Amino acid sequence: MPDRVALVTGAGSGIGRAVALALLRSGFHVVLAGRRRDALDATARDGAGLAVRALPVTCDITDPASVQALFETTRKTFGRLDLLFNNAGISSPAVSLEDLSCADWNQAIATNLTGAFLCTQQAFRIMKAQSPRGGRIINNGSIAASSPRPHQVAYAAAKHAITGLTKATSLDGRPHDIACGQIDVGNAVTGRTERMKTGVLQADLSLAPEPTMDVTHVGSAVAHMASLPLDANVQFMTVMATKMPFVGRG
Repeated sequence: MPDRVALVTGAGSGIGRAVALALLRSGFHVVLAGRRRDALDATARDGAGLAVRALPVTCDITDPASVQALFETTRKTFGRLDLLFNNAGISSPAVSLEDLSCADWNQAIATNLTGAFLCTQQAFRIMKAQSPRGGRIINNGSIAASSPRPHQVAYAAAKHAITGLTKATSLDGRPHDIACGQIDVGNAVTGRTERMKTGVLQADLSLAPEPTMDVTHVGSAVAHMASLPLDANVQFMTVMATKMPFVGRG
């Protein structure tokens, strides 16, 4: 059996892909979870010689049955789970608060918050029962977990709630040797940050370009968090483009 097993949601692109590759390089067997099998297979191919330790599994994290099947596949394949990176998420339409539809609100909450809860719940069940017991859960909180952007009420609300999920998971996990931390990422270069080159909405509703950073730094940061023994934990980490508007935003 492998020494360490990780599961990364949203592993088909962006931060999820960067973290999955970093964990593969760190020696983990990595379950690549996401909605699109072709994207998951592309992540595995990016791992080159490490792809043998990658297991792509399609999953809709808003569907409890799909999440249960994902974790059951992980347990049956590897026998244990040492790390869960709750990363999958979506943006909500950039509209004023009063114009956001209830459907868009519900979709953002279901994907960004409820999905992380469902995965955490399944991870607890495996980590509590395995031997040696315990494990680590890392949540992708985003800068929006503490400082929202204008016209992003659903995303900001969900990410603020992720901080509550992180704290509650840390507390409930203590008796079972389950550690939980959170990484808040700002302006890492992915497909979602292309618009930052030309201009994004600022707190005063002006448009301005913003600095970005290489997404591989996020992978390295999560790999560091994952490398700690279970008696040590990075509770919260912020990794961001140095000159982006965050401290003092608004």
